[in-house]
Order: sequence, then C-alpha cells, then structure tokens
Amino acid sequence: MKNIEIHSEYITLGQLLKLADCISTGGQAKSFLQETVVHVNDQPENRRGRKLVAGDVITVQGYGSFQVVQA
Repeated sequence: MKNIEIHSEYITLGQLLKLADCISTGGQAKSFLQETVVHVNDQPENRRGRKLVAGDVITVQGYGSFQVVQA
C-alpha cells in the first residue's frame, strides 16, 4: 500500500488519482472512473469529487491500494 500525503483537510478522488499516477491530467478522472473499478474504504466509488481524508484507503483496479495520510 502506498501512502498519499496531504497538507490540507481533504483531497478529492480526482486529485488523488493524479498524485498516484493513475491518470496524467485531472480531466481524465471522469472517464477513468467510468472504466475502472475504484473502492474507497471497501465501497465502490465513481465520483471524482469525493472528499478523502486521512485514514481513507483507496483501491484502484490494476494500480493497487493507496492510503491518505496527513502531512
């Protein structure tokens, strides 16, 4: 599991996908989430604006798992 460090209260799922190198631009988030299975805390998620906070675990099919940690 890879840690994604945040410096604010939360990060959106679209921003996390970019930081995790799953997508190269934020504009790709919507189509990526339609084509790829993503789980947030073991629940399916397809909203790129979903707010993620420290402790959340995100699993992206084909890319692995990521945990949000506070800086």
